[in-house]
Amino acid sequence: MKFLLPIVFFLSGYDLLAQTQSCPINSNFSIGDLTHWSAFIGILPNQNFPKGDTVFYDTTSGPPNGTIGVSSFTEYNLPSVIGIQVINNSSTDYWGGFATIPTINGYRYQRSVKLGSTAISRSGGNGQGGYVRAISYRISVPTSPVSQPYTMTYAYAMVLENGTHNSNQQPLFKATLKVRDSIVSCASPKYYLPTRDNADSRGSGATLDTAAAEKQGIFLSKYASPNANPNSQNPNAEHLYDVWAKGWAEVTFDLSPYRGQTVTLTFEADNCEPGGHFAYAYVALRSDCDGLIISGPIEACRNSTLTYSIPALTGAAYQWTIPSDWSIVSGADSNILKVKVGVNNGEITAMESNSCAILKDTIKVVTTLPTIAGEMTGNNEVCTGTNNSPLLLGDYRGNVLGWQTSTDGINWSSLSITTPAYTAQNLTATTDFRALVQNGESCDIDTSTAATVRVDPQSVGGTLNPSDMVFCTGQFKDAILTLQGHVGNVSNWQSSPDGVNWTDFAPVLTDTSYNVVGITSSRRYRTIVKSGVCPSDISAAAAVNLLTAKFPQAVAAPADTPICYGATAPLNAYITLGTSYSWSNTEPLTNQGDGIVNGTAAIHALATPLQSTIYVLSVMNSGCPNPLRDTFMIHVHQKIVVDAGHDTAVVFNQPLQLNASSNDTTANFWSWAPTTGLDDPYIHNPVAILGPSIDSIRYVVTASTEVNCYGSATILVKVFKTLPDIFVPSAFTPGGTANNVFRPVPVGIATFDYFRVYNRYGQLVFSTSQAGRGWDGRVNGRLQDPGTFVWMVSGISYQGKTIFHKGTVILVR
Repeated sequence: MKFLLPIVFFLSGYDLLAQTQSCPINSNFSIGDLTHWSAFIGILPNQNFPKGDTVFYDTTSGPPNGTIGVSSFTEYNLPSVIGIQVINNSSTDYWGGFATIPTINGYRYQRSVKLGSTAISRSGGNGQGGYVRAISYRISVPTSPVSQPYTMTYAYAMVLENGTHNSNQQPLFKATLKVRDSIVSCASPKYYLPTRDNADSRGSGATLDTAAAEKQGIFLSKYASPNANPNSQNPNAEHLYDVWAKGWAEVTFDLSPYRGQTVTLTFEADNCEPGGHFAYAYVALRSDCDGLIISGPIEACRNSTLTYSIPALTGAAYQWTIPSDWSIVSGADSNILKVKVGVNNGEITAMESNSCAILKDTIKVVTTLPTIAGEMTGNNEVCTGTNNSPLLLGDYRGNVLGWQTSTDGINWSSLSITTPAYTAQNLTATTDFRALVQNGESCDIDTSTAATVRVDPQSVGGTLNPSDMVFCTGQFKDAILTLQGHVGNVSNWQSSPDGVNWTDFAPVLTDTSYNVVGITSSRRYRTIVKSGVCPSDISAAAAVNLLTAKFPQAVAAPADTPICYGATAPLNAYITLGTSYSWSNTEPLTNQGDGIVNGTAAIHALATPLQSTIYVLSVMNSGCPNPLRDTFMIHVHQKIVVDAGHDTAVVFNQPLQLNASSNDTTANFWSWAPTTGLDDPYIHNPVAILGPSIDSIRYVVTASTEVNCYGSATILVKVFKTLPDIFVPSAFTPGGTANNVFRPVPVGIATFDYFRVYNRYGQLVFSTSQAGRGWDGRVNGRLQDPGTFVWMVSGISYQGKTIFHKGTVILVR
């Protein structure tokens, strides 16, 4: 059994002075260290150390032997590992995931103490038991009337590794209250991982009582133990997922029965007795000792579910009362009560009692209406830079806790604005604004609708490309100016004869490109660009210089031509003005001419592309640098590939199901030739029945599209004048140029079951169930030696009769 090791405390005269109704000095670690607390570290007793061992730190001095001004002590004989530590700043515990300084139902503790670490000792290795750490306080209970409660309230959280020992040897955290040398059992709980107490002879292997642990609020950590499994004999033992934790819970006890007496409060965290599994705990104490206090909101949001709590009393019974139209959701018989809030104001009372105390508290509560977040108004559009956008939150209920902004509608940043009005200034990006509103401390925080201030970038006129263009007389195409590098939208284009006097286009042109046509003198062009509400900007001007040389003239046809694969398309052009011409693509192209224009040139080129191709005819006229380009688009229908199936053999009068297919779903017009024996020559899958007068026949099947593009394939059908059978040759020559594959020939066979070949030892060397496949004389890639092999073949005829043969074949080399 674990026990509290004997402690001798050396107390200062200050500690023995009678205290008032207020809490003892630094009982809640308000100084930030362990002053007025005594401490000890040590190891539990075992067979090697029957009394264990301890190191004490008293309250009468500072380091190295006392606690005055000391905030931490190391583990027993582990100078680099902290075993007791005052926590002044909260963080998150790694294994438990809880805060190291708690806030419980609205009450914020200021500090805590951590007792223990993840360090372990192993009984078989160094002969010592598990580590022990404890702190104690001698409390001089004030001499007020016994009827007036004097309470101490602490919160605890803990992390325990499952040692799979019997419960009384498991890692634990405990609180002990002693009056003189007697333990006050109703105020001295122990917390540990319960097991079924079925450990083996070595003291391990006990089954964890998971249900009992979880009922106490103990849960399995998602992280593995930092220590290798101490029960394993493997030097590379695994790290087990055996760490459990319990978040913060509050406990209270009443010291009024001990008015005028001195009591000792001790908190202790012990590793398991064998020493291989760790325990650590956090302890925090309240700063008020004047009786029971209910924690929870005084302002209760109507129709909400709220929690009220009191510190637990060990082994206590609980009673609660609530306002008349409120209802209890859960916890009527526990120290944590959940209620559904009604409309009425009233009182909440709590009473807890055990064999040591009866404690009671009452708080007055008022109800408030739920939060209404309201609507944000002030949608606006501004230009980046210097701008102002007034925003106003309206139709809300509650207090504005702050504002939030977002430039993407997903990620939000906070503004420390607690008023309903705000003016956004000098924005450089489109921004959404919303407010956080809460009506009373217990109503939900809600977000208002968002208002958007759209921020437009400054207008940038950009440039026109090309900036300098030559334009031939009579030119009617391919003189395109394109706006580049602009920010904003085109409001209109302008033209000028001299670059000074500008005229707007009428009608308005808002495109980013313009095809210059119909000018009779040189001109300049520019665009007006405007970005949202920002001032407009003007693009750089482009010059279009008119030449007296005439632009080429030609007529080309047809512009688009569909052809079948392998067919020819005509490319016709009639040049009425020009001196030369060229083609952008000359393969495959015939009769394209020599590129010289004599008088009126008529071109009748022929193109035979195998895929869709563009041909561009460029016509030049002497003195004009700009070509006239005409484009011919040849759309080539894909090559139609038809599959008629493998050549085959049948017996006379056997129905043969033909089945042709095509790679082109539009080629769905079918024809077979000749039509001999076919039930329908105009479908892809006719049935052929051939009589004994025919030795063989080759069918040609054609698949055509609506525009008469087509593809063809053939299939040879041999006709046997026998009954259905499977013919097998008697010899073959693998590796030769002929008769090099040993395969059966099925005729009149509807289902080919198998063909198998065995060597003289009865070993299977080849097998197939696919008609037409055969053996090439190899086993595992190696040609076999000459010899005799046994074969078997089986199939079912089209009449449903089983055909089976077996025999031998000679492999000749």
